[in-house]
Amino acid sequence: MTDDQDRLDVAVGDLKPSLEALLMVADQPLDRVTLASAVGHPVSAVDDALAQLAGEYDEQGRGFELRNVAGGWRYYTREEFAPVVERFVLEGQQARLTQAALETLAVVAYKQPVSRARVSAIRGVNVDGVMRTLVSRGLVEEAGQDTSTGAHLYRTSAYFLERIGVTSLEELPELAPYLPDMDDLVDELADSLGQAAATA
Repeated sequence: MTDDQDRLDVAVGDLKPSLEALLMVADQPLDRVTLASAVGHPVSAVDDALAQLAGEYDEQGRGFELRNVAGGWRYYTREEFAPVVERFVLEGQQARLTQAALETLAVVAYKQPVSRARVSAIRGVNVDGVMRTLVSRGLVEEAGQDTSTGAHLYRTSAYFLERIGVTSLEELPELAPYLPDMDDLVDELADSLGQAAATA
């Protein structure tokens, strides 16, 4: 079969919705020839349909517009709604991390490269969901696999360093000043053991 026979020709009535579907998933402008080839219609028909769509969006006052830019067509946020989009994006980036996320991030920062299982063991809770959040926020990234267990290892990212205002991990504060004294730990352990013995 030829390429023409393999091609799925879109019905005339479905031309505009088909172009919309293609443009919706495009991550860069699509030129008229590419679009015409995809829908199986002449370039002239695609040109007319694209112009009609752009006009309809303008008339309807949609929050987006269809523009012919850099030799191709693509959807763009309409300029007057750019502040709304900007606020949404910035608020999402600046959303505060939960206490669980901060604790998990601290473990990764000081124990990296480290597996999820190890972080879970240190924190005493499952951290899968929190780790996914930290990865999606760009604060943590994969760092290969543990050669003995095959587990994925994680480390903090360059973005993490940027966000906390340091240039390298060596600049992280030492943990020792924030840990209880050994004498205090011994006393707490003795108290715990004494209480356990008394209730036994």
